Amino acid sequence: MADESLPRRRTGGRSAVVLASIRKAVEELIAERGSDAITVPMVAERAGVNHSSIYRRWGDARTMINDLATYRLDPDRGLPDTGDLRADLAAWGQEMVSHYSVPVNAALLRGGAAAAGESESDCLRDRRAEAAGFAARPGSTCTGDDVIDHLVAPIIYRAIFLPWTLPDVDPRVYVDELCDRSDRSG
Repeated sequence: MADESLPRRRTGGRSAVVLASIRKAVEELIAERGSDAITVPMVAERAGVNHSSIYRRWGDARTMINDLATYRLDPDRGLPDTGDLRADLAAWGQEMVSHYSVPVNAALLRGGAAAAGESESDCLRDRRAEAAGFAARPGSTCTGDDVIDHLVAPIIYRAIFLPWTLPDVDPRVYVDELCDRSDRSG
């Protein structure tokens, strides 16, 4: 007989297993059909969950894709912090290049940006916060917007519009331009 004093685990909705199956379904469907063709019923069927679980959590497919695009580049992960700002920015840039060189990740980024419409996407909000953190480090002569404009934007532009060129991107070039520009204006 089971111990009645232990709390029962909820098996649907927000459980880690259900979320993982939804994420996997979204990634597979985006890889197969593109983000514009994804619907909640499609995802529910592929994930083997009730569509009401998805609607309850996200409301619609665009919001779900935006949220999952943000999940893919975890804002709670540790950022490079060796004490060498240029090296740390280059490592962060390389992380983005590597991440968005995976086709489904670039597709999720495009889908998240499209879902955000005229609003700032969750992914961009997270990159802004990270850029501000780098700009606030001792010895930095750049602003968070400088980091976005000169390091993040060129990488994201390529991920969205020219994804096949990402493997050739060397973030150190962007970082050198960013730091040299900031040193001249600071």
